[in-house]
Amino acid sequence: MGKVTGFQEFNRELPAKTPVAERVKNYNEFVGLYSDEKLNQQSARCMNCGIPFCHSGCPLGNVIPEFNDAVYRKNWDDAYQILSSTNNFPEFTGRICPAPCESACVLGINKPAVAIEEIEKHIIEIAYSKNMVKPVAPLIKTGKKVAVVGSGPAGLAAAAQLSKAGHSVTVFERDDRPGGLLRYGIPDFKLEKWVIDRRIQIMEEDGIVFKCNTEVGKDIAADEIVRGHDAVVLAGGSTIPRDLPIPGREFKGVHFAMDFLKQQNKRVSSIAVEVEEIIATGKDVVVIGGGDTGSDCVGTSNRQGAASVKQFEVMVQPPEKRTAHMPWPTYPMVMKTTSSHEEGVERFWGINTKEFLGDADGNLRALKVTDVSWEIDVMGRPIKFNEVEGSEREIPCQRVFLAMGFVNPQFDGALQQLNVELDERKNVKAKEGIYRTNVSKVFAAGDMRRGQSLVVWAISEGREAARKVDEFLMGHSNLESKDAVNQFEQVFY
Repeated sequence: MGKVTGFQEFNRELPAKTPVAERVKNYNEFVGLYSDEKLNQQSARCMNCGIPFCHSGCPLGNVIPEFNDAVYRKNWDDAYQILSSTNNFPEFTGRICPAPCESACVLGINKPAVAIEEIEKHIIEIAYSKNMVKPVAPLIKTGKKVAVVGSGPAGLAAAAQLSKAGHSVTVFERDDRPGGLLRYGIPDFKLEKWVIDRRIQIMEEDGIVFKCNTEVGKDIAADEIVRGHDAVVLAGGSTIPRDLPIPGREFKGVHFAMDFLKQQNKRVSSIAVEVEEIIATGKDVVVIGGGDTGSDCVGTSNRQGAASVKQFEVMVQPPEKRTAHMPWPTYPMVMKTTSSHEEGVERFWGINTKEFLGDADGNLRALKVTDVSWEIDVMGRPIKFNEVEGSEREIPCQRVFLAMGFVNPQFDGALQQLNVELDERKNVKAKEGIYRTNVSKVFAAGDMRRGQSLVVWAISEGREAARKVDEFLMGHSNLESKDAVNQFEQVFY
């Protein structure tokens, strides 16, 4: 334990952010770094609990007290080795993870939790600066070839682990550059794309081959991929967005959030936008959906110079703190104010959009909305809403971004050609812990298998699927399992 009284001596502090007025003028990351002293203090707040619930809060099973102790001691090699033993991409999770580990932090019972996410980001950035992040693939290969379809966080994690096991890995990506959601779904002000490119370079040095502009099931037949490889991992994500099929949906100005975000990410990377441009400049914007994707639309709209930005959520406004129905260490559904919200937005809760209204030229001009009240069950969960009588009104807007989540993976193409089984939610059917589909040699991982989820869950899925593929190919696997804590203690202690 780094400092026995650290949690009593130091308060939780986060790095400074660039002021709002300055950061909305560009798409750069705006969260700073700790000074050496502050980093030491924040790592000292870790209590090294007898039962560290942060392990269970983290989908990757990160060995958090141990890497906090190494940071406190400024033993960067240990800190990096401990962190990378369970997480292939701390530079991603350290920037964009909602940090369920912090919600499970024991210190968080009666004090602000340890700043685990920020410490994680600092470890990996220090590791890069000290040239610790290097290729890890063995020189002697197994002779087995594996195809990974999709280069989002699940696909990248699977590819990295399979390469580490000595297999030859080829990643197929339909977009022009690898990264999937990381590349084109998350704005640069949260994750600059050089961070992805830096990691891709390491993976290429490991021997992983990336084939971009190649959609399996369209540019190359899915059965050809299966025939040409010893195993295939489907990691294409959950890409079909939830629509809002109400009157007026056809008016110009109503767009899916991901179409809007992808275009702006391309502009920032100086990549040509080859379809009709979606721009919020000078427009009254309404974002329908209260999650992270909706928040990203808010931040992007402000940077584009929208006249006004509103965000709608049909659910009730969450409480500021845990309730009796959200006991520690479960992940609490509490009010979340993101950095994009801080930059300017009017938020509406319990509001239902009934109709898109347009002008004579077919352009969106307003929304017809009503307020709603929710019936709550005994666990405090909303189960049914009713419209509030007399609350119907129009809200002027010229741009609407639908950010209501994703329903399932794209079936046309690879999934249809392979004839893989789907579950009741139309995700690829592959049981957790096995990850094999009904098709010989074909596995599935990430949002394509479990449904829309977090980047940290996608990385976990990719790692676990890779271990099962390795077992399938070799009869056993030395790759780290999700239960990495005992493995770590056996190796390091």
